[in-house]
Amino acid sequence: MKVLLTGAAGFIGSHVAEALLARNDIVVGVDNFNDYYSPARKRANVAPLLSKVNFTLHEADIRDRDEIERICAQGGFDVVLHLAALAGVRSSITNGPLYAEVNVLGTVNLLEAARKVRTPHFVFASTSSVYGRSTRIPFREDDPLGHPLAPYPATKIAGEVMGHAYHNLFAISFTALRFFSVYGPRGRPDMMPYHVTECIVKGQEFTLYEGGQMHRDWTYIDDIVAGILAALDRPMEYQVINLGRGEPVLMADFVRLAERLVGKPAHVVTAPAPPSEPPITYADVTRARDLLDYHPKVSVDEGMRRFWEWYQSEVLAQ
Repeated sequence: MKVLLTGAAGFIGSHVAEALLARNDIVVGVDNFNDYYSPARKRANVAPLLSKVNFTLHEADIRDRDEIERICAQGGFDVVLHLAALAGVRSSITNGPLYAEVNVLGTVNLLEAARKVRTPHFVFASTSSVYGRSTRIPFREDDPLGHPLAPYPATKIAGEVMGHAYHNLFAISFTALRFFSVYGPRGRPDMMPYHVTECIVKGQEFTLYEGGQMHRDWTYIDDIVAGILAALDRPMEYQVINLGRGEPVLMADFVRLAERLVGKPAHVVTAPAPPSEPPITYADVTRARDLLDYHPKVSVDEGMRRFWEWYQSEVLAQ
């Protein structure tokens, strides 16, 4: 299989690239190494891949339509895996125009380029944030949308909708994967597992909304990668699929787990949750199990133990 992978140097993208290369697929990566978090960290993520004969990296921006079309035209792709995006719900609150430009226009540029070269299959990284404050628990893919809490999930809903338009008009197979709170080695520094761990290590205060009485459905990176690869291998006309663990964790319990791993107490400041934050995320993974044979295997206790081992070896050791 020949895969065009956007966001190849990111947290999820670099793990997916490794998995694809391990099974001898051809991977053409795209990344613009933006500064949402350290570009050096992203370059370190992708550095081990550059010597692989079946990996090529283009430093390009998905907003650059001509460059994206040039890369796609080089061709013969079996699938586009579109992971590149401006991430982060809270960052999007004051940067709506930029999020729309990168996440909506960039996605349309890729869909249009895929259409022109007749790439048959497109897999799109969406997010659990599209559910907003859904009161139907757990979250199911047929829940009504339309009430996102911030620009970031709004742009992801737009990407799913544009995908349906291109599927309808041009018969592109389009699968949107709604990721639930992905964590693990090489995780983003702004995400809670990394941020909380680092604050505990350094003895710094951090904010825990609502006294930790909120739930998140933490999903380990290896389980997410398994779901992505299954979606790449199974074109399904148009489909939306949750990729989560299906076992929400109370945030106060999550902090206690991090405290046990680090061996130090957390210094927590509580605050009301901002309007961008839902009280719970909780994936119904029935569809993923039925369509992708998806069975998440890594518990939060085990996943955080692996993350802590990585953090000690790759961050503290520097």
